[in-house]
Amino acid sequence: MKVALIQTRTPATQEAALAHVLPLVREAAAAGAAFIATPEGTNVLQKDRAILLPMLKRLDGDLVVAGLRQAAADLGVWVLIGSALVEREDGKAANRAVLISPAGAVTATYDKLHMFDVDLPSGESARESATYEPGDRAVTARAGDLKLGLTVCYDLRFPALYRALALAGAEVMTIPAAFTRPTGEAHWEVLMRARAIETGSFVLAPAQGGRHEDGRGTHGHSLVVAPWGEVVAHLDHDEPGVLLADLDLAASGKARAAIPALANARAFAAPEPLG
Repeated sequence: MKVALIQTRTPATQEAALAHVLPLVREAAAAGAAFIATPEGTNVLQKDRAILLPMLKRLDGDLVVAGLRQAAADLGVWVLIGSALVEREDGKAANRAVLISPAGAVTATYDKLHMFDVDLPSGESARESATYEPGDRAVTARAGDLKLGLTVCYDLRFPALYRALALAGAEVMTIPAAFTRPTGEAHWEVLMRARAIETGSFVLAPAQGGRHEDGRGTHGHSLVVAPWGEVVAHLDHDEPGVLLADLDLAASGKARAAIPALANARAFAAPEPLG
């Protein structure tokens, strides 16, 4: 199956965000992609909570989600919104992945489990939990022949999540992101390759890239990793664009048969804490 990853530099309003991402989605479909994935924060990126929170809409009222649902239907493709920042039914905010069918229907959603609360050596800090309510369940989904495990950005650092998704049948891990530049330069590719190797899965990682209107800098460098760990497609920059790759869907089964780590794992008692 031919897939496409969309690399964006999402603007700070939904109207501008839709105008930014739609041409890239159309470009990907015109190139033959049957599955198109966008990054985290596809509908808006704004780090000022006081500005962001009043902007958020319910999933069924979000302008970008509606526009991409229509595009999926018009183009006859699967679209994964890597995440949309939305208002939950209880009024709290969620960082939510949204899978859209070629009929334009929402077939699965996933709320990001792990919140990025960190102080970086560069002096940058983030408190994602101050804005978003974390999810409480892992999610698998089908998109045609693709068996997906849905995750978002910081989830990447929690390998137990990917093992659980693989054991549930996922063969393609989606890891849309808005990675910071310091952590991206240090860890982006090596962690993506590790998650692919550990689970014998494809990894699709569409990214935000560059300097954004709200002042943040993101790493870009969207990539596709095969189940044996090799990078099969890569954007070597931070600019908006489309990354295409052809997935051999038999590769996951071959990798898992060659190194059956999923099957060989054993339960064990935790060690005593060191004094």
